[in-house]
Amino acid sequence: MSDALPSGADALPSPLRALVSDRRFGAMLGLGFSSGIPFLLVYVTQSAWLSEAKVPIGILGLLSEMTLAYKFKFVWAPFLDRYDPPGLGRLLGRRRGWIVLSQAAVMLTLGGVALGDPAHWLAWTIAFSMALGFAGATQDVVIDGWRITVAPVRLQALMSSWAEVGWRIGNLVAGAGALYLADAFGWRAAYLGMAGAMAPGVVAALLAPEPPVDRSAPATRPGLAATFADPIRDLWRRLGPMAVPTLLLVAGFRMPGYVSSAMAVPLFKSLHYSNSDIATVTKLFGFPVALGGTFLATAVVKRLGLMPTLFLGTIFASASHLALAYLAAHGDHGGGEFWLFALTVSTDDFAYAFASIVLITYMSSLSVTDYAASQYALLTSLCALPGSVLAGTSGFAIERLGFASFFVGTSLIGAPVALLCWYVWSVQGRSGRGPAAGAAA
Repeated sequence: MSDALPSGADALPSPLRALVSDRRFGAMLGLGFSSGIPFLLVYVTQSAWLSEAKVPIGILGLLSEMTLAYKFKFVWAPFLDRYDPPGLGRLLGRRRGWIVLSQAAVMLTLGGVALGDPAHWLAWTIAFSMALGFAGATQDVVIDGWRITVAPVRLQALMSSWAEVGWRIGNLVAGAGALYLADAFGWRAAYLGMAGAMAPGVVAALLAPEPPVDRSAPATRPGLAATFADPIRDLWRRLGPMAVPTLLLVAGFRMPGYVSSAMAVPLFKSLHYSNSDIATVTKLFGFPVALGGTFLATAVVKRLGLMPTLFLGTIFASASHLALAYLAAHGDHGGGEFWLFALTVSTDDFAYAFASIVLITYMSSLSVTDYAASQYALLTSLCALPGSVLAGTSGFAIERLGFASFFVGTSLIGAPVALLCWYVWSVQGRSGRGPAAGAAA
């Protein structure tokens, strides 16, 4: 299959045609799948295991910080941009070599979590979960770097769509698959099964084309200080006077979602839904709903433009938390309330998928190929860190407020973010320049 698509915006293919005509998109689907597996298993899915192990709700909220590596991945991302992985760099190239190495680390750390028992040795579970977070965050960095460097800006919405589809499938496996396995065979078997589920992502990495820019090492390498500083300096220079509001928008966009998601599974467990119920609703029902949100966002970006869609995403994603608040106030495991549970989660999943794909496209447009892993990792870390810090206090907030008031509060967090998005959009509209102005295509 060809590695190139016809140039020109009017030549953009449909998502399905792109998938079969260009192996970059097929590889992106597989890499998105492996990217979608580890994050849930660090905390979100594991919170069901921790709840069963009778970990107190306050401590459970603090344990959401086991995903901290995803918020600080920008720290080591510059090295992944500039240096080849030991042994694999010459064989596979820089991007693919790091991808395969990080995937191996994910499988090993999943095995480590499987050998633990949080009811009796919580420290073991915490240590291997944090190591899993580091491996998974590294995998995300190098996959995002590959995505941005292997395709031009005009194809990034399509690349992001297939990455999101793969990620959703991986989430389905790591969420529903792990929960079903846990109910049937126990949590140890579930985590070992998830380690085996990484195999398709490894195959995708081996079959993916290496970006031409990464097939040969640069003639000179920057010093340590420049390795860190150059990506930030370049990003700040290109954003110019809009640097501060743009970065604040990125930082706040997913804050309500991070805070909300930390307590979603504990809410469902408090309403006495089983692991299988949660898997069925959040993953099996949620999967086609999330795909709908993904492709709708791609279509709306194409029709309305990136910034109007980003603004809609801020409102939609935050407002969806009111459905969780309603479920907390009125939900109970029995009778027709199961369908209230399904409708609530589907609403939240659709909104999350819609907002995620437009944010991915926006952050990709802010990154350039020379610093693809570094700048995108910096933006995603900036996006995740504020919400993660607040999520660490979520258990204590629920102890004082209750679940219903908590989710109303997470919805209200989105109001100032929407106003900031409107401001950035209006300024760019007056200037006639999009978010990627000045970025290399």
